[in-house]
Amino acid sequence: MKLLTAKKALLGMVHVRALPGTPRDEKMFEKVVEQALAEAKAFEKAGFQGVILENMHDVPYLRTQVGPEIVAAMAVVAHEVKKNTHLSLGIQILAGANAAALSVAQAVEADFVRVEGFVFAHVADEGLIEACAGPLLRLRRELGAESIKIFADIKKKHSSHALTADVSIAETAHAAEFFGADGVILTGSHTGATASLSELEQVKSAVHIPVWIGSGITAENVAEFKEADGWIVGSSLKAKQNWANPLESSALTKMVEAAQKAC
Repeated sequence: MKLLTAKKALLGMVHVRALPGTPRDEKMFEKVVEQALAEAKAFEKAGFQGVILENMHDVPYLRTQVGPEIVAAMAVVAHEVKKNTHLSLGIQILAGANAAALSVAQAVEADFVRVEGFVFAHVADEGLIEACAGPLLRLRRELGAESIKIFADIKKKHSSHALTADVSIAETAHAAEFFGADGVILTGSHTGATASLSELEQVKSAVHIPVWIGSGITAENVAEFKEADGWIVGSSLKAKQNWANPLESSALTKMVEAAQKAC
């Protein structure tokens, strides 16, 4: 995957609109696909290297399992993005539906998946999320999908980590690497929250795989996180810096320029 060989990876979050059957579904799936593709093209035009498709509007999320309608819908969206852009493509299906994400990624020949709960366990909004590394890597082997990389969130946002309070962020990252993650993702406490520079330093010292920052990156602070191997950016690129709002083209341009200076 080219993102793994790039000096720095700059990825945009495509927050896919509510999918069929979810509480906020507006029953206009064609519009869902069109909007996701338009956002992906905007990221490509601005100079981002890749995007992650995430079913962010499907609140409230199911825990680790989603229905076939979600898998099918995400595959359609991902196929259109894959076919009509040259971006590296990642898939994430909330909440912690990592097997579903991997299946979609395999179907559309995506490059990676972003997974929750890869090692240890935490209590998320949706309930207890338990480690999935064992079954997920076996599924990857069964599908013949070894080319699809796994980027694992560690002590992820929107979660309580009291269960693993005696396990440091560095130990968590090391465990993810030992269990076969291709990279780890460090976040703040919630969507849009800035990650910890101290934790970045600890994680970088603990692993030999890429470390991406997964929340809170802005054009103003990206240089502070120059030691990361990549940045996933979403909220700061939206109107009023709200993840649910439309992208602002000027913010995308500013982000790319700032990231290039930080490299």
